[in-house]
Amino acid sequence: MESRVRSAIELAMALKASSPKAFLPPSDGTRPETQQILPHAMVHGTRGYLQRVCFQINGCYENGWFDACAVMMRRMLETLIIEVFEQNNLDHKIKNSAGDFHFLRDLVDACLSETSWNLSRNTKQALPKLKMLGDQSAHSRRYNAHREDIDRISHDFRSACQELLYLARLK
Repeated sequence: MESRVRSAIELAMALKASSPKAFLPPSDGTRPETQQILPHAMVHGTRGYLQRVCFQINGCYENGWFDACAVMMRRMLETLIIEVFEQNNLDHKIKNSAGDFHFLRDLVDACLSETSWNLSRNTKQALPKLKMLGDQSAHSRRYNAHREDIDRISHDFRSACQELLYLARLK
């Protein structure tokens, strides 16, 4: 019996030694093969962190990681809203007394009620829906997003991102 265990361990070690190393992506990530949610051209030439988030959104979608995709979409919206307020020197309106940015709920409310710009009707309707899906994927223990959930809001997301990019004068 002892020799069988020793043989099994030796076999496992030999297989491990002979197998090729597992793929590890570069530390700064990779580009997705597709652009099914947000076209790379939309964020190209803006900020590096926006481009990487765009890559992650598309990569998550193409790999079927729909909760991760929704969370990254949420992150993109949050970042773009902050960019809009900062570009317009209104970031004080979305910070607490300690100088920290508000949570997304308050960022969306502030963006919707700000009179310095005029959001399109589509973006006004889209922001709460996009926030809700991102919140469910990020915070609900028993919720798992499906491809159809992302597909249902992908056009609204793309449109809202484009509008926010323009308002932030990044495009």
